[in-house]
Amino acid sequence: MMKKFGFGMMRLPQIDENPEHIDQEQLNKIIDTYMENGYNYFDTAYPYHNGKSEVAFKEGVVKRYPRESYIISDKFPLFFVKKPEI
Repeated sequence: MMKKFGFGMMRLPQIDENPEHIDQEQLNKIIDTYMENGYNYFDTAYPYHNGKSEVAFKEGVVKRYPRESYIISDKFPLFFVKKPEI
């Protein structure tokens, strides 16, 4: 069952001003608290944190929780589409 509160991966804790420098240790603590409280829906997209949001999701969730314990919503960046057939 999915509780109606999603974890957005758009604005993650950072170690400095560079959006690619995600504070993974802090993020893992936040993810653990979120999951411990019965939530399981995560939302991300390739452009978040200059492409590093999905990497942070992998490190914080995929490698640490069984696949059946979470739901992930990811988005395809349409700015990569150059031709209709792709």
